[in-house]
Amino acid sequence: MRASARTTLIAGLLGGVAMNAAMFLTFRLIGFGMDGDGILLSSPMQSEKLVAVWTRLEPLPLVVSRPQMILPGLVLFAVLRAFAYREVAGALPAGFWPRCWRYALALWALVFAFWEFFTPYNQLGEPLPLLALELAFWAAIALAEAAVVVWWMD
Repeated sequence: MRASARTTLIAGLLGGVAMNAAMFLTFRLIGFGMDGDGILLSSPMQSEKLVAVWTRLEPLPLVVSRPQMILPGLVLFAVLRAFAYREVAGALPAGFWPRCWRYALALWALVFAFWEFFTPYNQLGEPLPLLALELAFWAAIALAEAAVVVWWMD
């Protein structure tokens, strides 16, 4: 049975909150650090270009300088993805974990892995070991969002 638009909207909002929380725990606390001393900025192998973009080149990314403008947008994208999940959920096997893993893998591959390949690796020259760490962070983030969306909708 297909979830209602209201259920899907709530699932997307909750998934967006879970995504933002997981991003805080991974990228903010571990990757960037509370004082900019996280592994993604302080590693000697990190691309100077990437560090400059996140810390020195003006204007700084909005997620750094004005996160209140970006974080709601991330929630909106999670809502849109929840509606996409609603369209394909019937084709997925029954059960929380089979659906959750498939949805998380789709998010990771189609959204987050593409982002990492196209921007940090392609444009900013991030080295592969740190890119792999970021992909692990994104896997945790995708799993958090997927778990909440699947749990709420199913």
